Amino acid sequence: MSPTSSKQLAPGPEATYLKGLAQGIWRIQRCTECSRHVFPPRQYCPACESAKLEWVAPRPTGTVYSTTVVRLDPQQPYNVALIDLADGVRMMSSVTCPDPGDVHIGMPVRAEIEGSGDEARIVFHPVAKEA
Repeated sequence: MSPTSSKQLAPGPEATYLKGLAQGIWRIQRCTECSRHVFPPRQYCPACESAKLEWVAPRPTGTVYSTTVVRLDPQQPYNVALIDLADGVRMMSSVTCPDPGDVHIGMPVRAEIEGSGDEARIVFHPVAKEA
């Protein structure tokens, strides 16, 4: 079991988010008062402070805002990226590329759930820009 297991978290928005991922469902919050999407999961909307948050399926597309390559093991470097989702939230994840250094700012990406159960997480894949 991973340290971020939904079974180890106190009930609340983060546990709800992780439980959904474990079931193969990706949801983020949306404020019903101001319509702003919210991530990471919270008790209150950071824009208007309303507690009226609902869980919705986000659009799975986004753009790389920032990226870096982590080389703890020179044989297996990986990237960490900040992704601006089409719904207006930013999340940290990774972009799958044969060469992690090929990930660049402005790259269009698409999300999918990788793994299952308590090991499920959101990763992004590069997509071709539309002409």
